[in-house]
Amino acid sequence: MADSNTISFLWQLSFFISGVTLIVGIKKKSWVYMLISTITFLPLAFYFLLGAKNSFKYIGLTPFVLFILAILFSFLKRRS
Repeated sequence: MADSNTISFLWQLSFFISGVTLIVGIKKKSWVYMLISTITFLPLAFYFLLGAKNSFKYIGLTPFVLFILAILFSFLKRRS
């Protein structure tokens, strides 16, 4: 079984990459960066969605919002 420090590091790395690509994606209005942010946030979302027994489980819905933003940016790029 993996060491808990390794799992914690991977979890923090996933959160960091998701945050950076979210900021870059919104700034550039890039659907690719938003899609990367969506995919890298999935492990965090599964943890909260399946493991939390309180209102923190709604954090698990964040990838849906990120994916909708990616689709919106894709449509905006096609129109212009």
